[in-house]
Amino acid sequence: MNSMNFADGRLVKVAAPLAIGMLLLLLWQVLVTVMEVPPYLVPSPVRVAQALVEDRELLAGSLLVTLRIALAAFALAVLLGTAVAFLFVQSRLLELSLFPYAVLLQVTPIVAIAPLIIIWVNDIQVALIICATIIAIFPVISNTTLGLRSVNPGLLDLFRLHKATRAQVLLRLRIPSALPYFFGGLRISSGLALIGAVVAEFVAGTGGTAAGLAYQILIAGFQLNVPRLFAALFLITVTGVVLFLLMVWLTKLALRGWHESEVLH
Repeated sequence: MNSMNFADGRLVKVAAPLAIGMLLLLLWQVLVTVMEVPPYLVPSPVRVAQALVEDRELLAGSLLVTLRIALAAFALAVLLGTAVAFLFVQSRLLELSLFPYAVLLQVTPIVAIAPLIIIWVNDIQVALIICATIIAIFPVISNTTLGLRSVNPGLLDLFRLHKATRAQVLLRLRIPSALPYFFGGLRISSGLALIGAVVAEFVAGTGGTAAGLAYQILIAGFQLNVPRLFAALFLITVTGVVLFLLMVWLTKLALRGWHESEVLH
């Protein structure tokens, strides 16, 4: 009975968002048709789907460019952010001294510094990756640092009682305790890496073989090809959802069976 209830619950979690999405698309189609809205203002879902099919080669190539930048930035954000968090947890003074600069990266508008990065870096792809990494790195730093600090005081005293080394405390206590926070940071960072890639492409305005989805949106706007613009936006949205779901799956894979956030009741 419990397994049936669990299966029904998972089905509801999947079916409910899909049903709402279908209803919204149907409402969108009906309103555009009834009100006779021209496609250069708001295209119908059918016109957007047609643009996805007709421009599939162009949009697919641009999607790969944007995705490549986003994934590279995400990987760099995870590696650098985790390393910085490990550094912070070794010294409270070091964390207090350097953490404000991590916050500074988060609150600085990327559109303000992206032109400088593009000028300073000769390779445009590297510049775009750096811009996206700056946007994506803060959640990894903050969440991982918080997780490494959030250990059970009783367990920490037990480790100290048994004269555990700092490396043993880190590997056997702090890292397992930090994993839920770490994966929470990954969920946020993956989406921010994609946003950073798109914003950096907007600022750079790269075309040709380096043209990402942001460039296609700009060109479609200039040409009043709004169906293609919506199609590119749709691909960005779907990519963001897929990245988020992938992080959710990795979280379940890593925490399933031992952490209370993923243990089935």
